[in-house]
Amino acid sequence: MDPELLAWIIERRAELDELEEELAKELAKVRAERDELAVAERVLERVSEQLADERASAAPGSGQVGGRAVMLISHRAPDVEENALPPDYQRILAVVRLAAGPVMARQVGETLGVDVSVRSKLEPLRGKLVRLTDRGWLRKMPDGRFTTRQ
Repeated sequence: MDPELLAWIIERRAELDELEEELAKELAKVRAERDELAVAERVLERVSEQLADERASAAPGSGQVGGRAVMLISHRAPDVEENALPPDYQRILAVVRLAAGPVMARQVGETLGVDVSVRSKLEPLRGKLVRLTDRGWLRKMPDGRFTTRQ
C-alpha cells in the first residue's frame, strides 16, 4: 500500500473522529436545551391556567366561551346601558367623563386610588381602558390619552 495514501487515510480518520466528538457535544447541548424548553412550556401552561382560573373566579359579570370563563364587556350600542358594564369599568368611565379633557391611564389610576408607581398595578387598568376603547365606550388619542366618545 502507498505510504502517502495510508498517511492521508489516518489523518482524515483523525479529523473525522474530532468532528464527530464536536458534533456529539453540540447534539448533547441541543437536547439539553430542548428538554429545558419542554419544562418551561409545561410550567407556562400551568401558570397560565392558574391565572385564568383565578381571573375567572374573581371576575364579575363573567360568561362562558369555549368552556372557559370570560368577563363580558359589552360593545357600546344605543340599546346598551353603561350599567351593563362591571362596576370597575363603570368607575373608569366616570373618571374619564369627569376629567377636564383627555387623560392618561396614570391619572385615572390616581383618581381611583391605584398605586400608579407600581407598573403591575397600572397595566391592568391600562388594559381595561383599551378594552373600553375597543368596545366603543372610550376613544384613545394618538398621544395615548383617553377621552369619552361624543
